[in-house]
Amino acid sequence: MPTPLLKVEGLTMKFGSLLANDNVSFDVDKNQIIALIGPNGAGKTTCFSCLSGFYTPTSGKIAFEGQITTKMRPYSICRLGITRTFQVVKTMGDMTVEENVLVGAYLRHPDIQSARRKAAEAMELTGMAGDAGKLGKSLTIADRKRLEITRAVATEPKLLMLDETMAGLNPTETKSAMDLCLKLRDRGITLLIVEHVMEAIMPISDKVIVLDSGRKIAEGTPSEIV
Repeated sequence: MPTPLLKVEGLTMKFGSLLANDNVSFDVDKNQIIALIGPNGAGKTTCFSCLSGFYTPTSGKIAFEGQITTKMRPYSICRLGITRTFQVVKTMGDMTVEENVLVGAYLRHPDIQSARRKAAEAMELTGMAGDAGKLGKSLTIADRKRLEITRAVATEPKLLMLDETMAGLNPTETKSAMDLCLKLRDRGITLLIVEHVMEAIMPISDKVIVLDSGRKIAEGTPSEIV
C-alpha cells in the first residue's frame, strides 16, 4: 500500500469544555479530490485549522508525506506543500491581483522576476491573467474566491485545502469553480475541500468524509455517502 499524502490519526481539538474535533482519523491519497462535509458546527474548519498549523490539536497526530506536522507552524507547513484558503476571503483590497498572487509566489521564489513568472503562471492556470492589474477590492465575490485559490496555487502546493470556495456563487460561477478544481487535480495537486454545496462537490469528489458534532460519522465514495 502506498503511503497516503496526508494521514490524520485521532485528531482531537478542545476549546475549554467544547469538543470541536473528537478522535477524527482519515487518509488523503495523492491526486484525489476529498470532500469534507457536515452541518454547520460539525468541526470542519477547525479540522482545517489543525491540519494547516493555525491550531495545535489537543491530541492526535498529523503526518504529511510521512513527516509529523502536528505542532508545526503554518508557514513551515506551507513550505512543506500544504496551502489553505479561508471561509472568509482574505483578499488584500488595496493591492492588485498580481500583487496578491506574488505574496504566494514569494514563498519559493524570493527574487522578483522569478516570483512574477510564477504569479503569471498561476494566474494563467486559474483564468485570472486578464485581471492582473485590477485592485482586489474591485473584484466580485466569485473573483475574490478565485484570487484566493490563485494565491494559494502560487505557493506550489502538493495539497490544497479549500474552505467553502463555492458558497454564495451562482450556478455559472459554481460550474467554473468545479472545473477549476478538476483542472488543478489534473495538474497533480491533491485537493481537500470543505463544502456545503452538495450538487457541486459530490460530482467531482473521489472520497467524502462526513463530520457531525466533531466526530467522523461516515467515509466513502460519493455514491456510498448519498
